Amino acid sequence: MPRRATPPPTTPDGRYIVVRGRLWRASDPGLEPAERERRTHALMDARRRVGAALRAQDRAALALARRDVHAAKVALGERGPVWWTDGAPDWNRRRVVDTPYADWYATLASRQPDD
Repeated sequence: MPRRATPPPTTPDGRYIVVRGRLWRASDPGLEPAERERRTHALMDARRRVGAALRAQDRAALALARRDVHAAKVALGERGPVWWTDGAPDWNRRRVVDTPYADWYATLASRQPDD
């Protein structure tokens, strides 16, 4: 049986995951499960089309597929306006050590091999 990858660390407030030392905005937890699944499937489909366009060296298809990836990420809350409402800034794509999450990150008992 194949091993499942360990999920990346998630900040205590649930706003970000940490991948290779960077914060990436998590999906909006307020999405209904069926809607989240639908949007995730749209993202995965768009990512597959990016790969196919790259393999085919089709620049027009690549541009469309990347546009669809972006739209799916916005729909999931991973890009675009933040989904939280307390006015906290967005630290997306920043090195975690350069954010208010640095102390939390430093205390993690076990880190992912790629962090």
